[in-house]
Amino acid sequence: MAIVRHPDVQRMLGVMVARTEALRAVACVVALAMDLARHHPDAQERVAQQAFVDLMVPVVKGWSTESAVEIASVGLQVHGGVGYVEETGAAQHYRDARITPIYEGTTGIQAADLVGRKLARDSGAAALALIGRMRQVQQALERHGANGDRSDAVLAQIGRALGDSLSDLEVALRCVLQGDGVRNAAVAVPLLEMFGVVTGGWQMGVAALAAGRRIAAGEADRAFLERKLASAHVYAAHVLPRSAGLRTTVVAGADAALALGVALQD
Repeated sequence: MAIVRHPDVQRMLGVMVARTEALRAVACVVALAMDLARHHPDAQERVAQQAFVDLMVPVVKGWSTESAVEIASVGLQVHGGVGYVEETGAAQHYRDARITPIYEGTTGIQAADLVGRKLARDSGAAALALIGRMRQVQQALERHGANGDRSDAVLAQIGRALGDSLSDLEVALRCVLQGDGVRNAAVAVPLLEMFGVVTGGWQMGVAALAAGRRIAAGEADRAFLERKLASAHVYAAHVLPRSAGLRTTVVAGADAALALGVALQD
């Protein structure tokens, strides 16, 4: 039997696809905002787009590179022991991915930039505005559960998962905004990961809405659209739930990390 028929291999491949699509989507929406920040005819909109870019650049760098390592590691797991055989190329993908969180400035530096500069300088205004934008997508997704259609039911499930994660992010964000610099620094990386996980869910939700509309309109490439919807569903079920654990770490994890850090110096 081909290994792709095994349910656990299907899970791994599905999560790899969903996470990769989310990473690309977030990077693309930030790249678009960079263009809008320069060229939009409305000055106020240019300022808003630049605030979004400034907030998200450390997230794109830190979350994307850390995720690349995880995704490449899962790829090795799919291959099993053969993954270490050089002729497959899987081990080289892992080695290539592993350097990226280091030469991008290390994840800790990206997280320090997010928490110590980007959130602090406007008291979280850009982040809260982004949560508002993401809530609009969540609400649009949740409205699609009323008529019982299978695609609409999936959209509603994605919306509920995104809503839960947005609540997690908002709780964690407000905790950091009210916290002190040292304790915030101890949980900056988990907060950066939360931003990545949730903004990835937001963009997968946008893609799911577009796929759902096109399926309802009877567009020809039904198989592609169904796959996009399935990918967003996998992300909602297997990646977005990480936000709950990360929220707990951000809200209650600083003291434990700092206490052990002191003990290790003795």
